[in-house]
Amino acid sequence: MKKVSIFVDVQNIYYTTKQEFNLNFDYNKFWELVTHQREIVGAFAYTTDKRDNKQIQFQNILRATGFEVKLKPFISRSDGSSKGDWDVGITIDIMEYARKSDIVVLASGDGDFDLLIKKIREIYNNQTEVYGVSNLTANSLKKVTSNFYPIDHGLLLTKF
Repeated sequence: MKKVSIFVDVQNIYYTTKQEFNLNFDYNKFWELVTHQREIVGAFAYTTDKRDNKQIQFQNILRATGFEVKLKPFISRSDGSSKGDWDVGITIDIMEYARKSDIVVLASGDGDFDLLIKKIREIYNNQTEVYGVSNLTANSLKKVTSNFYPIDHGLLLTKF
């Protein structure tokens, strides 16, 4: 069995699936897909901590699915913008887990990760899989990964 490590940029996935489809990402379907016949080395979901009941419930769903949830405080700025960026944390963890994994899975469309994906492929010869909303995923990220998988209706929760 191939060893896999999984990294989900929760904010990126949330906002891109909402923008493109007005639907939420189905973490259970994603988990089944990326772990099938693979040994899990690590699985992480990176998100912000707003400390509200809905967020806590969502974080518990992620944990029940199999993810280790990593939280960063949600910061609201005086100008109305907010901050909760996990890029550096995700990068550090991917660099650590890439050496233990045959496959690195990243769910994000953020082009900032293109250099990271390129580097781990060079250093560790990992197979990489990037999942992102196609129209909202950086072309540079699509080009450097072994496999790009567009998030479509098969990985989304349907509204009732």
